[in-house]
Amino acid sequence: MKESFDIIIAGIGGQGTILASNIIGEACIIEERTIRGAETHGMAQRGGSVECQVRIDGKHGPLIAPGQADLLIAFDLLEALRYSHFLREGGVAVVNDHLVPPTSVFLQNLPMPTAAEIPGMLSARGIRVTLIDAAAIATEAGSVLTQNVVILGAASHHLPLAVESLAQAVERSVPAKTVAINQKAFLLGRDVAGGC
Repeated sequence: MKESFDIIIAGIGGQGTILASNIIGEACIIEERTIRGAETHGMAQRGGSVECQVRIDGKHGPLIAPGQADLLIAFDLLEALRYSHFLREGGVAVVNDHLVPPTSVFLQNLPMPTAAEIPGMLSARGIRVTLIDAAAIATEAGSVLTQNVVILGAASHHLPLAVESLAQAVERSVPAKTVAINQKAFLLGRDVAGGC
């Protein structure tokens, strides 16, 4: 039996991937649970891929082997596809329905899957996919910049953490002047996902 609950959080530089990881970590601290994490963000400031690995109740290192993650939280469709090999069979992906073509693909006019094709590609791999229109929900909450918190709210149904702990972690992790908007974004994201 696996001891830890393993999460991959993937996005593009500037989408708030590391903040989402920090919120999950803070919720673990609130619940006095063990948390291990690692992040990769070398070219993030240039629109590059950002990935965080988070292990809740893990007793050893933070790195997750391919095929072992329980949950993938992705802020971009292409990043969901890129990191989907980390999910175990029957794993869950909570994904923003947004698609940003990588600079290299755009500049060289290379082929890439469309936004309409990617969810089917993920499902074909045995992944349970929940798509979220995070931009619309974040705008409703008061700021399009809260898309990461919207997705985290949607993913909260699959996290082994109390919703109250996550909401408190949001409050502790975002700038004071944005707490109300981020809390609303979290709850709207959770409501829209509705336990999918």
